[in-house]
Amino acid sequence: MKRNKWLIALAGVLINLAIGAVYAYSVLKKPLEGQFGRSEGQVAMMFSIAIFFLGLTAALAGKIVKKYGPMKMGILGGILYGLGVIGSWVAVHFGSLYGLYATYGIIGGIGLGLCYLVPVPTLIKWFPKNKGLASGMAIMGFGFAALIVSPIMKSMMGTIGIEKMFYILGSIYTVIILLSALYLADPKEDHHETKAITHSEVTTKMILKSPRFYLLWTMFFINILGGITIISNASPMAQDMIGMSVAAATLMVGIMGAFNGGGRLLWAAVSDYMGRLPVYMIFFVVQIALFLLLPHTTNIWFFQIIIFIVMTCYGGGFSAMPAFVADLFGDKAVGHVRGMILTAWAAGGLVGPMLSSWLKATTNSYTSVLSLYAWLFVVALILSGILWLHMKKSKKLA
Repeated sequence: MKRNKWLIALAGVLINLAIGAVYAYSVLKKPLEGQFGRSEGQVAMMFSIAIFFLGLTAALAGKIVKKYGPMKMGILGGILYGLGVIGSWVAVHFGSLYGLYATYGIIGGIGLGLCYLVPVPTLIKWFPKNKGLASGMAIMGFGFAALIVSPIMKSMMGTIGIEKMFYILGSIYTVIILLSALYLADPKEDHHETKAITHSEVTTKMILKSPRFYLLWTMFFINILGGITIISNASPMAQDMIGMSVAAATLMVGIMGAFNGGGRLLWAAVSDYMGRLPVYMIFFVVQIALFLLLPHTTNIWFFQIIIFIVMTCYGGGFSAMPAFVADLFGDKAVGHVRGMILTAWAAGGLVGPMLSSWLKATTNSYTSVLSLYAWLFVVALILSGILWLHMKKSKKLA
């Protein structure tokens, strides 16, 4: 069947819209704490586990996706993700927090990883002349999802309860992903847009010997730590720090999704003209200032503006990354190297929410959490400068 590249792009966006619902997690946080009678950190573990397995799966499954193709892996990912969310209904019904870790966290997380890994390499092959834009299109849905899903979740929890919400949403996500995955395919080798210049094939050994890999990994990890901490705490942070109502905080979480998604498309396109490294440097400089300002912000509108800008940097970090990898390691290495880089997401998803929950519980304030990440962004900025010197000195991997 002949494919249309714009419909391929649409399929990628729809898959990411479905799996991006995980970013509406903070809306579930307080209700689940009440449902299970557990602490903030214990409930936050389900989100951490899901993101950890997302990143781990993406890291390990790169070659498998390449072998079996985007359609089969997308279908498998959709089934697992759907089972994870639907299974959460059973876990909540029986009051099993560990069951929630297994379903939403492990099974759902593996499905998330497979689904997330599939669209980007596929679209880059269809749009090789605009790699940043292609990756931005592919994953912007992941950021936009919270805008759509957050109010739906809040409404469903208030009407049918959190149990049935998991069952219904899980079923909807599965259908969307399966239908979208059925259309995914790599372009034929003789497709006119696949004649872009590519670099030689690189091996895992070559990548792991390259200082560029470790610099890029750490920069990505720090950018994720800051963003994932805001995402996992946005609703309770808004309620505790500036007294927003539950409804207003839920609305803010939804709007965060728009900036997360919009940032993915905007910054990916900007990186095609400005370059990937300058864009990352902008992320770090901006977030140093914003994370230092946020604890001292009392104005409700200024608070939200800061959160929204951070979300654009967080989303932009993801969308600019595949093209950054292609620039440093070659087009053919995108799927493989990007999978390895995504272990930073696994680590950030595990460390960020747990670290922020521990610091909040220890100090009874978000100030220490935000200040810590401001200094981490300083480290990331220094590392980006080192990477710039390394790139200027040599075009080789080593």
